[in-house]
Amino acid sequence: MRGALTAGPLVLVALLLGQVSLGAMAAIGAMLAGLSDRPGSRRSAVVRIGVPVLVGGAGIAVGTYAEEYVGALGLTVLLTLVGLVAGSVSAAGRVASAAGTQVLVAVALGAGMPADDPGWARALAFACGGAWLLLLALVLPAPQVGAGKLRSALRADYRFDGERVAVAAVYDAVAALLDATGTPRAPARRAALTAALDQAQDALAGPRLRRYGRSAAERRLHAQYAAVLPLAEAATALAWAGDALPGRAAEGPRRLAAAVRAGGHTGPLPAPSRHAPGLRALDDALLRAAEVFDRPGDGPHHGAPHGLHRRYRTAGDFVRVSLGPGGREYGIRVALSYGASAAAAHALHHAHWYWMPVTAVFLVKPDLGPLVSRVLCRAAGTVFGAALFATLAAALPQPAGLVALVAVSGALIPVALRHFAAITAVATVLVLALVELGGAPEAAWSRIGETLLACAIVLLVGHLPVPGQRGGGVRSRLERATDAAYAYLDHVLGASGASGASGRLGPMPPFSPSSPSSPSSVLDDRARRWRLRREAYRALAGARAAIDLAAAELPALARRAEGAADVATTLEHLVDTTTACAVHLDDEGRLVPAYTRRIDALLEELAERCRRIGPGGGREEPGNTAGLRPAV
Repeated sequence: MRGALTAGPLVLVALLLGQVSLGAMAAIGAMLAGLSDRPGSRRSAVVRIGVPVLVGGAGIAVGTYAEEYVGALGLTVLLTLVGLVAGSVSAAGRVASAAGTQVLVAVALGAGMPADDPGWARALAFACGGAWLLLLALVLPAPQVGAGKLRSALRADYRFDGERVAVAAVYDAVAALLDATGTPRAPARRAALTAALDQAQDALAGPRLRRYGRSAAERRLHAQYAAVLPLAEAATALAWAGDALPGRAAEGPRRLAAAVRAGGHTGPLPAPSRHAPGLRALDDALLRAAEVFDRPGDGPHHGAPHGLHRRYRTAGDFVRVSLGPGGREYGIRVALSYGASAAAAHALHHAHWYWMPVTAVFLVKPDLGPLVSRVLCRAAGTVFGAALFATLAAALPQPAGLVALVAVSGALIPVALRHFAAITAVATVLVLALVELGGAPEAAWSRIGETLLACAIVLLVGHLPVPGQRGGGVRSRLERATDAAYAYLDHVLGASGASGASGRLGPMPPFSPSSPSSPSSVLDDRARRWRLRREAYRALAGARAAIDLAAAELPALARRAEGAADVATTLEHLVDTTTACAVHLDDEGRLVPAYTRRIDALLEELAERCRRIGPGGGREEPGNTAGLRPAV
């Protein structure tokens, strides 16, 4: 619905006002913003959609003025430098990746799309198109799933429906993990729980004008998210133990999920048996969650530490990731692909030369699938989209038919995002319709040849050896996961003073189970533990995704990540075991030797597997002992 209400109406208004070129730029801004319009909370959409729109508008201005004052050679150099910076920044996260993509596309469009409008007007039109989509995302209510939900949604304040869905999904994921405990499905369910927690964290962590939630509904959701963290911890510990659980163990989290969706109370919760530390932790977490749901209170803390949904990352962290091996490698590949495509397009003296660098931008992005798959899908999608547009443009009346094509294409973008070939075909139809509305000559078939040439350039650059570490993207994510896992382990074992494993991590502060500690200090300690645990699992999920993507590449690229999957598996076992240790320490105040022996074995296994990975990725040659973490 939002897609249909953006590009099409914007072009129609521009036609009525006689500002077709500015309307086309606004429609392109709306289309690119639609690529970031994913399910989630309204507040997180401000950053997810707004930041790429702002940098995209700046890119339009830069490209427009650069085309006026520099020649083809200077423009190619400029695009190469922009590609280097934007590609490096893209390694810092999803929003940074979307912003990097938009600025690269915008600079090429601003420089390559012919228009008589000044750069500031084109940039403003582009930003207004994206802002219009953002406004619709903030204002329009989301459709409810199932009949009879509208009344409860309105009662629960529909502004927070994205947060509510995300938090309820975490409780459902906890229940699914409890059901799968003791079966081969448990690892997959634990990974699904991590993904649900990541989505809930992102949904709740959007920008706000005040430090604490201003409404009772928002404060309640924050408290419900905080209440699910000990439940997730206990469920992970039970899954690590591997003993099958009675069916009623998962009933409590399911009732909590239903209460989150309905915005009501939980009613009585079934209590699990308490014959093991994990089950006692699960029971205690259910009791605390029931108190939060039924008596949330009026303060911002709701009886739990504030800010558990936030990720505390500094500007230094952003710069470190961008300048790290992953950012450097990705930046070099983007710069080479982007600059080479622009140079080839200028050498061909094509009027619409921007198509080739824009194609290269989307092809070189690693978060859209394996390289060869992206290239094949892009080629197939462009051929199909160009043929479809040529057929429809010849049959539909002008210009009403082109406006209808823009509107339909905008509505199809969210659906087409499920497959790279589909989104390529839809975007091809939309852009060709905008170009023809602007009065440019029909260019559907020439787009095919330009796309194939850009595909060849990206294939070549993607397989070129880059100076420095090979597989930098996988390696940097694995290093972040290793650091996060060690920080979590250090915190848990540091509180216990455990021997053996703790000695590998350095001196630990003394701990005595009988030493007095205030409830607030215990709560703060657990809140820090939950934050570290979240960061460890989140970093592991990112590393696993990068490893799986690298494994699907051609052998020339897949070999760069060889051995990384073994390290990730050991890290996952280490973090799972650390979680079981934390639950056991809460229950008994000390660790039994079985836990410390398991930690020792995992640390030795991790050290050995890290030593097998060379400094550039792939398998280590005999005698080379450099690894991800030099000392364990």
